[in-house]
Amino acid sequence: MSDDKQETSESQDPWTSQAKPVDETRQDKAGPNPDAPPEKWMQAWAKEVLLEQRRARRGRFFGGIIRILLTLVILVVIFGSGRELLSFSEAPAPSDTPHLAVVDIQGVLASEGRASAERVLAGAQRAFQAPRAEAVVLKINSPGGSPVQAGQIYEGIKSLREQHPEMPIYAVIEDLGASGGYYVAVAADQIIADQASLVGSIGVISGGFAFKEAMERLGVERRVFTSGDNKAFLDPFSDMDKEQREFWQSVLDSIHQQFIDRVKEGRGDRLAENPEIFSGLVWSGEMAVDLGLIDELGSIYSLQAKLGVEQSINYTPEPGPWERLERRLGAAFQAALVELMAPKLTP
Repeated sequence: MSDDKQETSESQDPWTSQAKPVDETRQDKAGPNPDAPPEKWMQAWAKEVLLEQRRARRGRFFGGIIRILLTLVILVVIFGSGRELLSFSEAPAPSDTPHLAVVDIQGVLASEGRASAERVLAGAQRAFQAPRAEAVVLKINSPGGSPVQAGQIYEGIKSLREQHPEMPIYAVIEDLGASGGYYVAVAADQIIADQASLVGSIGVISGGFAFKEAMERLGVERRVFTSGDNKAFLDPFSDMDKEQREFWQSVLDSIHQQFIDRVKEGRGDRLAENPEIFSGLVWSGEMAVDLGLIDELGSIYSLQAKLGVEQSINYTPEPGPWERLERRLGAAFQAALVELMAPKLTP
C-alpha cells in the first residue's frame, strides 16, 4: 500500500514528471534510466531550471526587439511624412495690438546652430507678415561665425525689405555684434547698441597649427595620398609653401572684400572716413556712434518707447524635437571638422 502511495505522489509531482534523469554511462537513446540514483534526478531538475531561464531570457530579448520595431513604425507613421513640421515651432498667434516683431540672432552663425540662416530667415518671414507689427527688430548677440550664413541672412533680409518697403527694420545689438554679427546688422535700416556693446571686427580669420617638426621629433611618419598638388595644402602635418600661403590669403581677402562691400552698401554715407573701420578692430557702442557703425545708443526697450509700442513678440522659431536630436548627434563631429581650418568672421 505504501508503494502505491509513493508511486501516486511521484506521478503527481511536476518536477518528477518533467525532469528526466539521464544515465551518463548509457550511450543508447532508449530513454532515462529508471534505476538512476536521486543525484541524477537533481541534476535533471537543475538542467530543466537552467533551460527555462534561458528560454525566458530569449523571450525577453526578442520581445524587446519587437517592441522597439513597433515603436519605430509608429513614429515613422506619425511623424515621418511631417518631419518638416517638427523642424521648427509654430508661429505665435496673431496679435491684436501694435507690437515689435522680434527676430533673435543669438550665438555663433552656423548652419546647424541657433543662428543659422534657415532659422533666422524663417523668423524674419513670420515677422514681416505679422499683421500688427510696427517694425521688425533683429535682436543680435553674436560674435560672428560662418561668412556663408551671414551672407545668406543679409541677402534674405534685403529681399524681405524689397517685398515690404513700408516695414522699418531695426538691428538692436546687445552684448556683442561683431564680425558676422555686425555683417547681419547692416541689413537693417538703423542699428542701435548699448554704450558698452562690442561692435565691428570687420575682418576674416582662419587659424590652425603646424605639427610637422613635432611629428619628426617623435619619429612619426605622415602618409597622405592626394590626386592634386594642392589638395592637402591646409594639412597641419605638411609644409605650406609660399605660393600656397599667397593663395589662401587671396581667398581670405576675397571674403573680407565681400564683407566690406556689404557694410558700405548697408551703411552708406553714415560711415566715417577711417580705414581702421575695416581692419578687424572692435569698438564699444559709444565709439561706434562716432564711426558711423551704429546710429544711436539704446536698447529694445528704448526703441519701444521711441515708437510708442508697449509690446514685442518674438517670431523666431524654436528648434523641434528632430532638429534637437540631429544637432546633438552632429554638433561634436562638425565642430571638430570645421573649426580647425574654415574661414570665419570672428573677432
